[in-house]
Amino acid sequence: MINLIKVCKSFKGQKVLDNLDLNIEPEKITVIIGRSGGGKSVLLKHIMGLIQPDSGQVFIDGIDISGLNDNKLNEIRKMFGMLFQDAALFDSMTVGENVAFPLKEHTKLSKKEIDKIVEEKLLQVDLKNITHKIPSELSGGMRKRVGLARAIALNPKIVLFDEPTTGLDPIMCESIDNLIINTQRHTKATFVVISHDIGSTFKIAHNIAMLYEGKIITIGTPEEIRLSDNPVVKRFISRETGKEC
Repeated sequence: MINLIKVCKSFKGQKVLDNLDLNIEPEKITVIIGRSGGGKSVLLKHIMGLIQPDSGQVFIDGIDISGLNDNKLNEIRKMFGMLFQDAALFDSMTVGENVAFPLKEHTKLSKKEIDKIVEEKLLQVDLKNITHKIPSELSGGMRKRVGLARAIALNPKIVLFDEPTTGLDPIMCESIDNLIINTQRHTKATFVVISHDIGSTFKIAHNIAMLYEGKIITIGTPEEIRLSDNPVVKRFISRETGKEC
């Protein structure tokens, strides 16, 4: 589903991705960990085609998106849903309008059909009777849930998450973790999560990849990562364990 081969990217002479190789297993949750500022968000933007590599290839569902024009990239991006760190809801729209937005933009469904899908997606993330509310009336956790409902509105093959538990208390973190697990089981989509939250990572991941100095230095199941003898991996896990969530 997602395969990056020898991807390089630099900004102002600073190498962020350095001959990076990564193969993401379809219909699984893969969490990419690494230190803050280490290139995780840059990697995610390459997967979406928002950034083009200086060299290397990015394959999405067998298509090399490196160098595609905007029209072709937009077609590929219809395969994606995205949950941003702050949920990125439109403040001037109601919850229902937020979730309906991609459906109105990319389909020709009737209002009645859209309203039905909106209700279904909100129920899928354990929310009901809030379509009339605006984002400022919601808690941080509820905004994340609405953001996820919008991200899955078009039944995407791939859903990307940017630090989904950042800024949440431990109870809400656990709730979001469970939501990610249950939503992936229901949709069978490929989930890619970037995170520095080790507790959450070990709970939700089928596979964990660590980004360090521009490369994926290891990838494996949570148990394989937990038992890794790589000193960088061991040091990162020991430093992060016990922090929030």
